[in-house]
Amino acid sequence: MLSFNPLTDIPDLSGKVCLVTGANSGLGEATVAALATHRPAKIYLAARSRSKAEGALERIRSTSSEASKTDISILDLDLASFESVKAAAARVNREVDRLDILQLNGGIAMLPHDVTKDGFELQFGTNYLGHALLTQLLMPILLTTARLPDADVRTVWMSSVGHKTFSSKEGIHFDQLKTPMESHSGPGLYAQAMLAKILFGRELARRYPQITSSSLHPGTVRSNVWGGAKNTNFLVKLLFAVVVPLTGVSNEEGAKTQLWCSFSKDVENGAYYEPIGKTGQDSPLSRDSELARKLWDWTEKTLEAHGAPGWPSS
Repeated sequence: MLSFNPLTDIPDLSGKVCLVTGANSGLGEATVAALATHRPAKIYLAARSRSKAEGALERIRSTSSEASKTDISILDLDLASFESVKAAAARVNREVDRLDILQLNGGIAMLPHDVTKDGFELQFGTNYLGHALLTQLLMPILLTTARLPDADVRTVWMSSVGHKTFSSKEGIHFDQLKTPMESHSGPGLYAQAMLAKILFGRELARRYPQITSSSLHPGTVRSNVWGGAKNTNFLVKLLFAVVVPLTGVSNEEGAKTQLWCSFSKDVENGAYYEPIGKTGQDSPLSRDSELARKLWDWTEKTLEAHGAPGWPSS
């Protein structure tokens, strides 16, 4: 395992713009706090809850003098709503002329069966499809930034070891994604969404090699994602209630892998990492190039059916 110290290993970010989803608590908040100490031109703190985002912003500003002076803007973003994603992306495209780091961190885990506002299975729609739409809508500005001198543009896809622990043999059930998928377990649906994020990060790297895209598992982290009602069996609930609090690391420690993916020169485009910088830990399904292409095509058609503009040329 590699070491990574955010204080010394994140470079000076002067002039750069970063966006972190799910940044009102947990790993997202820790990531924004770490970025803010390195003087970026702007950070978008994207979150569904405005009140929680304001609380996070207050905590972040208190972490250091640099963070207190950094331009951190709350970006209203509900990943379970295409309308919200489109509005958030439109605001970013309107306000800035570059985007250097896109941290696709936000998400939910093993909630009771439900669908998003657009009718997709809740975990897949929130964790994966909302992020895919956001990335597509921001891709023109990411590509513009990648053409700048000394550019180092990154998209970082938060995933989970659960993609190999709980995945079905099919990986992604394309014919059921616009249903609550009530015949599937909460962990299985979570794994499907996490697998999709890895596959999409790989395909994104193949189609847009000028942007470094990677995915990761942050380790067992004591974050808010494990709270609330869960659609799981007794053993998994026991894991959340006992094992995670006893063995999990802090959000600051857990965020190191996604920060490493954002800045390390050793990141391989399209790769999946576990703490910290460890490759080769993903499942055979996550390396299935045909499944990745199928997911890309399905995603493109689905987003276009909901008014998305399609992917720009590279």
